[in-house]
Amino acid sequence: MKLSIIIVNYNVSCFLEQALNSVYKALKNVEGEVYVVDNNSVDGSLAMLATKFPQVHVIANKENVGFAKANNQAIRISSGEYVLLLNPDTVVEEDTFEKCIQFMDKTPDAGGLGVKMVNGKGEFLPESKRGLPSPAVSFYKLFGLSKLFPKSKRFGAYHLTYLSNDEIHSVEVLAGAFMLMRRSVLDKVGLLDEDYFMYGEDIDLSYRILKGGYKNYYFPETRIIHYKGESTKTGSLNYVHVFYKAMQIFARKHFSQKNAKLFNFLIDCAIWFRASLAALKRIIARLLMPMLDFICIYAGMFVLALYWQQNILQQRHSAFPRYYFYLIIPIYILIWLISVACCKGYRKPIRLNNVNKGIVLGTVLILLIYALLPETLRFSRAVVVLGAMWTIISINLMRYIIRKLNLKGDYFDNQSRRRIAVVGSMPETERVLNLVQMMDEKCDFAGVVLTEEVENPQNAVIGKLSQIADLIMLYRLNEVIFCSKDVPADQIIDWMSRLQSFQVEYKIAPEDSFSVIGSNSIFSSEDLYAIPVHAIVQKSSRRNKRLFDVCSALLLLILLPLDIWFVEEKGGFVRNIFAVLSGKKSWVGCQSTTGNPAAETLRPGVLFPSDAFKGREFSSDMMALADRLYTRDYKVRLDFHTMFKAFRQLGR
Repeated sequence: MKLSIIIVNYNVSCFLEQALNSVYKALKNVEGEVYVVDNNSVDGSLAMLATKFPQVHVIANKENVGFAKANNQAIRISSGEYVLLLNPDTVVEEDTFEKCIQFMDKTPDAGGLGVKMVNGKGEFLPESKRGLPSPAVSFYKLFGLSKLFPKSKRFGAYHLTYLSNDEIHSVEVLAGAFMLMRRSVLDKVGLLDEDYFMYGEDIDLSYRILKGGYKNYYFPETRIIHYKGESTKTGSLNYVHVFYKAMQIFARKHFSQKNAKLFNFLIDCAIWFRASLAALKRIIARLLMPMLDFICIYAGMFVLALYWQQNILQQRHSAFPRYYFYLIIPIYILIWLISVACCKGYRKPIRLNNVNKGIVLGTVLILLIYALLPETLRFSRAVVVLGAMWTIISINLMRYIIRKLNLKGDYFDNQSRRRIAVVGSMPETERVLNLVQMMDEKCDFAGVVLTEEVENPQNAVIGKLSQIADLIMLYRLNEVIFCSKDVPADQIIDWMSRLQSFQVEYKIAPEDSFSVIGSNSIFSSEDLYAIPVHAIVQKSSRRNKRLFDVCSALLLLILLPLDIWFVEEKGGFVRNIFAVLSGKKSWVGCQSTTGNPAAETLRPGVLFPSDAFKGREFSSDMMALADRLYTRDYKVRLDFHTMFKAFRQLGR
């Protein structure tokens, strides 16, 4: 056996499926075996493996034993000349294994090898090549000097940023996401150290390979996509704590006592430093919007009060006291802002109706307090009313500008419509297009980009893959989905890298899968929610559905002399109205109840969820998917939408 591939999985079934698809394509010309060690996943990973990849050797742990121990379980029983540790959130190119093994065969001093990694946007991941985290190197990394001076050998030693990303180099540390090693070397230096639960074990093993007299190589002549290289929140305090505690284990093992103490001191300083920055960032993030509101409202109120004083009060030989501008107006503004906060106007995502409720509430409070004050403190009710008007205008205008500028901060719901191109052959793009449109209502435009010429292209076809750059601009696309069945991984990575300037989201649709996987997101037909918010089994959803059925049936009955002419089977239409009113039928129901217990609780439907997609023919699997999505994410408007789209079929 030439190659043993080991993947440790924990609740990432969709990523794992895609990784295995790419692995088996890459094993076409390589004698290899695949082990998946599952650390007690609860997302259906084992069922997926049994159904789609029965050839995989599965080790099903009853608990999460960690990354190092899980890998060692498979290494001990595998038989390959080379052992590859591979993350489940990766996609390898079709010639990755061939190229890597050829390099290792002709490089006898190579103990381990890592490849060029890119994230889900095609951007190079710096952890593809790393140096040992000595105290000095760690200090430069922890305190940002490595980012300030990336081309310096001294300061850029952590990610070896002074070395070319496109040339083969001897490096010190390999990334655990893709770590290819000789079995003979592992027999000599030992397996992964199980003292590490997560993080650090790859550094430890890389260092022991070097101490064993071998070299580790960075090999950029093949690439992989590594999604978690982007989506892992490496800036979070929890990550910092876990990762650097792993580094302390490494220091105790491999550094002298003096250097280990220095290293641990730097680690503790870094954790406290990051914790302080994280706390400060949270405080600033929470106060930023109220502070902007205060400044904007105060500027307008100051001008209003000044204008009122110069043009109204001075004619009456009166004026505001000095403290009115610096005390009274700020008090008014604080009442408005507190009222907005009480009405959840600053809770993300920001909703303008909550903001405006708060302003109205604050104005009422100010006027009530104003009426209770003695005459000497009643300065101007008009300024309060005008100030309230300015507050509503300025706050809404500011949020409109922030939304339009698309500033970072997640202040608003992402309401942007998705404009999608699906890249592949005609049959596969049609399947993926149906999947996406069925699962995401924010799809505003969807076109097909073909990988090959066809004689009679359908209306959905907008061009060829070679024209993708022009198509993105012409159709204002913001998302491109590659069908992995038709587009090889190396071409996908090439196109993602070449199109980085367009700021387009890229996703991959695995073959024969109901999942679409991309950078930081997964669209899947699987029930990803423990308690679906709009599940049809909830009493409120069933009550709303029945109320809609009755009301719509009564309306159709009242308008029968008019609406009957728009229905194909007129006799059946009348019968269906009375069947719905009597509770024997519902306007929309599920076509199949197999594997969907929620569908069994519904009345027989006149229409089905798939009828909402007018003019499209679906396979039985896609119809079942439409039923599952309907019962999982039920809303009354789904029934209305289906009836509107398939009105002529109401006599069915």
